[in-house]
Amino acid sequence: MNDQLSALELRIDQLLGHFAQVRDENRDLRLRVANLESENRRLQEKIDAAAERVEGLIEGLPAA
Repeated sequence: MNDQLSALELRIDQLLGHFAQVRDENRDLRLRVANLESENRRLQEKIDAAAERVEGLIEGLPAA
């Protein structure tokens, strides 16, 4: 009986350790996703601004 309880206690400790590891990894991944989404928005704004400038330059070209 004591062996079974010891084995169960060991297994619970392992599961708790795994849970903590996965929780920390999940937190890190959520932070990374938030940072990447922010970077994506910033880059999209730059692309939009560049596209507007190109359109303005094209409109300013003389007709052929």
